[in-house]
Formats: sequence, C-alpha cells, structure tokens
Amino acid sequence: IGETGLDYFRTGESARIYQRESFRAHIALAKELNLPLQIHDRDAHSDVVEILLKDGAPERTVFHSYSGGKDLAQVLKENGWYASFSGTISYKGNEDLQESARIIGKDHITVETDAPYLTPMPYRGRPNAPYMVPYTLESLATALDCSLLEVAKSTLKTTKEIYGF
Repeated sequence: IGETGLDYFRTGESARIYQRESFRAHIALAKELNLPLQIHDRDAHSDVVEILLKDGAPERTVFHSYSGGKDLAQVLKENGWYASFSGTISYKGNEDLQESARIIGKDHITVETDAPYLTPMPYRGRPNAPYMVPYTLESLATALDCSLLEVAKSTLKTTKEIYGF
C-alpha cells in the first residue's frame, strides 16, 4: 500500500488532519491485506512514527526515499522497519544519511530512484532514471563499508522479502 504517509511541506493544519486520517486507513488496509506499507514522510517524522506505533505498523513497513536522521534510523532498527535510499545518500553533506544506513543495517535497506528527482552524484541536477541506481548502490556500499556486489545482493534480497517476488 502506498506511497502513503504524511507530507507537511507547505501544508496547513486542516490538511494535516485529513492526511493523518488517510494514513491510518492505509495502515489498517495494509495489515488487513498483509501487504507492505510504503511510507512518504516529508517534514513529519515524529507524527509518522507516533501513528505507526499507536496503530501498529504492518510487518513490512518501508520508509520511501529515506530522509530521516540517526534518531529515526534507530527507531526503524528497533521496530524492524525498512529504509529505501535514493540518490541523496551520495550528496556531500549528507553524512547523517550515511550514518543512518549503518544504523539500520544492510538487511533492512533497499534502493530506489525517486525518478525523475534526487539523481545521485555525479549526475545531480539531471533527471533521474533507473539506469542510475548503480551510483546510489555505490554510495550505499561506501557508507556500509562493503563491496558494490555485496550491497547489490543484499538490497535485492531485501526487496524480494518485502514485496514477495
């Protein structure tokens, strides 16, 4: 189910109320149907976590295009939730994302493009596309201090576990 979640960027309180109601309904549906929950979380980390903990997150909960810091990474690790990293992990100044990946651990990490946005270095500023995933994997391998092949195999295995294929 998803993308679903909370996006508080340029969002007033009345819209936030509707978002929270919809998010709760999607959580319930994912649990009822035993489907993974793909979370969109923009400027709403604490509310997303609060709702997931209160309502009970589905077993396979994935934070799409992970943008949280080390504290959120610890929450994901403690709850067995997953993080999907985009090209932003390759950007200079995103050491928090790299540390978050180390906290979460490679067995709970996937990769994505979030195309056409969030293109990895060295192509930042251009439209993103699936053929650029190896650059994201390369940055993830560096952050996790493992080989590109190891992180590629790990993210493939994790993706299969989450989505059942």
